[in-house]
Amino acid sequence: MSRPRTVLPALAVAASALLISGNAEAAADAPLPSAIFRATHNSYSGNVDGAKNSITYQLDHGIRFIELDIHDNGYATAHDYAIGHDSPGNLVDHTGNPASNLLRDWLNVINTWSAQHPTAAPIVVALDVKDDLTDNASFAAGEPAALNQELTSVFGSRLLQAKDYPASTPTVDSLRGRVLALISGNGETRTQYKRDIGYNPAVAINGRGQVVEVHDSGSGTLWYWTGTYGADGRVTWLRHGKYDTGVTPAVTLNDNGDLVEVHQSQSATTLWYRVGHLGADGEITWSASHQYDNGVLPTVRFTDAAGTQLREIHRSQSSTQNWNWTGVLNAGAMTVTWSGNAKTSDARYDKTTATSGTSRVHVWTGADGPTSAQTLRLDTDQYTGDRIRYPQTAFDEFQQGDSAELQQGALFYAAPATESSFITAARQAGRLVRGWDFDSASDATTPPANYPATNRPYDTWYQNLLTQSGAID
Repeated sequence: MSRPRTVLPALAVAASALLISGNAEAAADAPLPSAIFRATHNSYSGNVDGAKNSITYQLDHGIRFIELDIHDNGYATAHDYAIGHDSPGNLVDHTGNPASNLLRDWLNVINTWSAQHPTAAPIVVALDVKDDLTDNASFAAGEPAALNQELTSVFGSRLLQAKDYPASTPTVDSLRGRVLALISGNGETRTQYKRDIGYNPAVAINGRGQVVEVHDSGSGTLWYWTGTYGADGRVTWLRHGKYDTGVTPAVTLNDNGDLVEVHQSQSATTLWYRVGHLGADGEITWSASHQYDNGVLPTVRFTDAAGTQLREIHRSQSSTQNWNWTGVLNAGAMTVTWSGNAKTSDARYDKTTATSGTSRVHVWTGADGPTSAQTLRLDTDQYTGDRIRYPQTAFDEFQQGDSAELQQGALFYAAPATESSFITAARQAGRLVRGWDFDSASDATTPPANYPATNRPYDTWYQNLLTQSGAID
């Protein structure tokens, strides 16, 4: 494809009022998607790959887009992600930077600088996820909920979370002193961050507003989400994890946070239960799995206010007859004593709907625009159609060639700097666009990428180009 090679001043004239003026002070009051910022590629690599110097040096010299490649190798031991290109530590320049490869240490450098420069233009911290975080089975293993928590704990109120991005486009000045986190890299991670896929969902809620959802993967694994029901009627999801194998799960939850889950085995008609305890942080401590009968499609409910008496109803594996058990929970031992197995004419419980007082939650699956028909969805007594997913703490990058799912609602777009058609089309559509490996003045487009991410930010050609573009710092 052809690519514009004309650099400023022609670029400055054509881009926008922001660029026409070439005045950074005037540009600062422009909408964020109109602004141009200095940016680096693989910012952590300093002078090992390129000529960028330390993160602090970059920020001191006007860089407002920092890219950190991260890996989940060793998360369970280190309780953190690791910086590096192809592997932890690869191409990392520690000169003037943290001595460790731990992500938190590098984020703290950015946070400290931001705290000391409250009038600086907003800093985008792009986390290029090099490993698939979706195969991490728990928070402790480094699922995206752990990444969310790290971002919020480091940046605190300085972090502008994606879920809080204003409906009316903010100006650069209104975002001074703020940090925006961006998830780049692994496509599976970016996609699951925006939605989850599941089959046969079930839900429970208790009087404290704690919510547990369980579902099967469609291929024999069982997963859970835990969250809290808020005063606004929305559920904030806290944890996500794999807890067993099987299909068609159901769950019930008492006000003490004790839960009983039942499910059918994947390859047989055996029925199993597990007891769990839900903590305030959303973590579930699980008992071992115990078989209690044969059958299919189990459902379960606490039947008393104290949350110790249970009733389970399932269907026979060989007919349409329903059977039931009564149970008594021993929360300390994390076991249930079952008795009274008998046929019943009662219907199985509606495991997809749970209520507590006036609060109601209902789970289902359905497409949301371009997403799969198996997208996990949630209705409450106040809202309908929410996705069951991680809190949108970080923004999710859409890259050239990605699916329509990732494009839906995306603010940040990205492509190699040589892909001029993609960059200009995205800019014209009002997106924030990054062009990486922007290492030549000939990579300039009209209009230019908002974040021309270079490996050599102090070269004269780059400095001149960004100054003429009205780059803001």
